[in-house]
Amino acid sequence: MVRQSRRCSRSGCAQPAAATLTYVYAESTAVVGPLATYSEPHSYDLCEFHAERLTVPRGWEVVRHEIDSEDLGPTGDDLLALADAVREAARPEPMRDPADDGSGTRRGHLRILPNLP
Repeated sequence: MVRQSRRCSRSGCAQPAAATLTYVYAESTAVVGPLATYSEPHSYDLCEFHAERLTVPRGWEVVRHEIDSEDLGPTGDDLLALADAVREAARPEPMRDPADDGSGTRRGHLRILPNLP
């Protein structure tokens, strides 16, 4: 599996990203955690240097989640579980007769109404 390398979001930094920074504006909090699987528009990828030295405005809090630099991505078991979930989701459902009301007897969608005087 080829893993595409992302770079640090800080201008002028060409180091590989090692962490993801996300702001929770409603709680005045910055969250720094392991590198997200995909680049998100409202988060920032940071190298180890910038992730460790992040500062926030006065009154804000920084929440740091442990970053494992040895993490090489999903394991074989993770990939097998994902493949099983995809296969299960892709399984076609049996065709249902729209006229079947679930009681096992077929009910047509057209009815004969008696003539009313």
